[in-house]
Amino acid sequence: MQAPTVGFIYPDHAAEDDYPLAAAALGAHLPVAHIYGTDLHAVPELLELGSPEKLRVGAALLARHRPAAVVWACTSGSFVYGPAGAREQVRALAEVAGVPATSTSLAFADAVHALGLHAVAIAASYPDEVAQLFVEFLADAGIDVVSMSSAGIDTAAEVGTLTPPQVLRLAADNDHPDAQALLIPDTAMHTMAVLPDLEATLGKPVLTANQVTIWAGLRLVGAEPVAPGLGSLFAERQIDVRR
Repeated sequence: MQAPTVGFIYPDHAAEDDYPLAAAALGAHLPVAHIYGTDLHAVPELLELGSPEKLRVGAALLARHRPAAVVWACTSGSFVYGPAGAREQVRALAEVAGVPATSTSLAFADAVHALGLHAVAIAASYPDEVAQLFVEFLADAGIDVVSMSSAGIDTAAEVGTLTPPQVLRLAADNDHPDAQALLIPDTAMHTMAVLPDLEATLGKPVLTANQVTIWAGLRLVGAEPVAPGLGSLFAERQIDVRR
């Protein structure tokens, strides 16, 4: 059986090596196309980064791979548009790409629902103003954020330099006993290799940006993504949350 191809539009450069790591574990083809702009975690810059013009460029770069689905692999560059705006963003992306599309923000909501959860904590790398928009985005999806922390890191490039011990510390310091899962919402952070350690440390599901992005993309092409070492989300068959 031919491996599924899902294309990812990824902003600038930071943690894109999470994608070949996951591709090898899943036996999937996960090409990444880069679009460029400022990597500042600030609302005006994020709105520009996720604009239709930018995503159109990403879709064109992915076309040679003939993906069966495309994903906007940026959390803040999708939730900054709000729930309705994020849905319109992927509708427009699907139209220009000619295949189904989603984004990391929508993937987070779908992943929480697929695991049958409703109460989460957030360990965000963003400044507080941006992180609060993610809280509001999840609330619209019926997800209760019992705790939110923001590390206040201004750029994606800096987030990409965080080491595995630093990522583990960020998670451990910002979990909450009432949270059924911890969400770490930045595709600029390297997390795929440390997912087993994250979940073992916290004793609960941990959902990270590149993890949910890849999961949602594979779900779009009808795959049932299961792989050891990629966290609870990839551990077993989930509820069908595709819309």
